Amino acid sequence: MFRRFSVQRPEPRGELEHVNAFTLVVAVALSAQATDAGVNKATRALFKVADTPQKMLDLGEERLRDYIKTIGLYRNKAKNVIALSRKLIEEFGGEVPRTREELVTLPGVGRKTANVVMSMAFGIPTIAVDTHIFRIANRIRLAPGKTPDEVEDRLLRVIPEEYLFHAHHWLILHGRYVCKARRPECERCVIADLCKSPEKSCDVPAPLVELPPQIIGVAE
Repeated sequence: MFRRFSVQRPEPRGELEHVNAFTLVVAVALSAQATDAGVNKATRALFKVADTPQKMLDLGEERLRDYIKTIGLYRNKAKNVIALSRKLIEEFGGEVPRTREELVTLPGVGRKTANVVMSMAFGIPTIAVDTHIFRIANRIRLAPGKTPDEVEDRLLRVIPEEYLFHAHHWLILHGRYVCKARRPECERCVIADLCKSPEKSCDVPAPLVELPPQIIGVAE
């Protein structure tokens, strides 16, 4: 399964725009119950004026709200961003910490956000179980679980080590563009013949994954 994902997307990338570890923390925190596209639209202008904790504090909560008011729950998120910026300055010297234990102490940062930051900012292999990964792990019976933490633990146990670094993004992108919530597009799926989902909409033969993506019809 993951060998096929690696052929389809050799270098997967997260879709949240950021310029450094701090802006990544902010972007991921803002993305809760919001789309990456919506967050990117708001943060492009924001990060031009506030790309460090100190600049974010100088901007202030009220002006921050004006930048992110198109994002759901923007008032509470603005409060958290200002609070986490202050904590980064007061307790971490203005630098984003590298450990999960420290990251989750920041206001508005939970385990999922911490895992995304560890992976994307610091290159530490993690699995951040968002709605896409939770759905797919259960749907295709890769790592069934009743909670995100349970799914994360099972994924870490079943994903081969050589694929672990990119696995997070492979699964998210697969869930976002192919294995969709309402109607999975099984006819476009590179792992359809391996899928154990009772929702599978068609029987698809194994793709010729040894061929380049553009030949087997899975290019993005």
